[in-house]
Amino acid sequence: MAKYKIALMPGDGIGNDVMDAGKLVLDKLALDAEYVHADIGWEFWRAEGEALPQRTVDILQTCTCALFAAVTSKPKEEAEAELSPELQGKGLVYRSPIVRLRQMFDLYANLRPCKAFKGNPLNYRDDINLVVFRENTQGLYAGVEFYPLPDDLRAKLEELSPRMTAFAGVDSADIALSTRIFTRQGCQRIVRRAFEYARQFGYPTVTLVEKPNVIRETSGLMVREARKIAAGYPNIELWETNVDAMAMWLVKNPQNYGVMVSSNMFGDIISDLAAQLVGGLGFAASGNIGDTFAVFEPTHGSAPKYAGQYKVNPTAILLSIKLMLDWLGETDKADVLQTAIAAVIEEGQVRTYDMGGDAGTLDVGKAVAGRI
Repeated sequence: MAKYKIALMPGDGIGNDVMDAGKLVLDKLALDAEYVHADIGWEFWRAEGEALPQRTVDILQTCTCALFAAVTSKPKEEAEAELSPELQGKGLVYRSPIVRLRQMFDLYANLRPCKAFKGNPLNYRDDINLVVFRENTQGLYAGVEFYPLPDDLRAKLEELSPRMTAFAGVDSADIALSTRIFTRQGCQRIVRRAFEYARQFGYPTVTLVEKPNVIRETSGLMVREARKIAAGYPNIELWETNVDAMAMWLVKNPQNYGVMVSSNMFGDIISDLAAQLVGGLGFAASGNIGDTFAVFEPTHGSAPKYAGQYKVNPTAILLSIKLMLDWLGETDKADVLQTAIAAVIEEGQVRTYDMGGDAGTLDVGKAVAGRI
């Protein structure tokens, strides 16, 4: 019996392309693992009305962790229009399957390293080594939304907040409401993860990225809890910055920052900005990590126009495999893989179109596997 059972979820679009490159590397690493396929993605939404079938959830509940590639997501009306005719008009609502997995398995910590590899022509600078910790289950992505605004909810909001008078002349049918929900526990555990990572890997600072001067209650809660957590790590300095200023400082002086921590949406935005500094989403890996389970994924989208062409850069999924190996405790294999990735990038002989080359997705996978 294998030591690990790992679900492989290619999804759709270029998900299949990059997953195939990932399989080349996994085979060469010879991890003591059983790999099982699991269905997820747009085609299952269209055919079954469910982008995350229950059979996939059942598989994941038997696995150690999962590797996910990419999935298409579209707005509500467009998603319904693409359903099979027999499923339309039945009230089915599309929800991002990866967001659901994060909430279903309580994968509250989204880890997004952004490291500049020597020889990458797309680097903003060569001395960038950022890590973003993004709270993964709460905030604006929690999915508690309303449209149109229910009258009873509107009445209660008007009772509780005088600021609702600004919308007094607007019909409820013309109001959409998204809630930003933070919990004390949610703030504490994501900040603690960031400080633990900083201590483990020798980062001198943790930068909290929020907006408490305007979003006073939710960002304010995060700031207050972060200060309490920081008191337990006297050798690591807590920096606090507003999200808009952070975007500016990351472009100006990215080398000054190491570990950053933020709420769900702000962390999503900041980590994409940080990814661009080290070459773009083709180099951006992530781990959705809970206390007992994790799903690892590149942060790029499904890019359906490139699906099946095997031309996109698979480095992000290879780096996601590296994160998975670290999480499994297979740190030697993780180090070997990162060394192989770095060597292929520095040599510059195998580059996909985004790096100015003409190599394909599988060419990169084979090159990295060849260096292991």
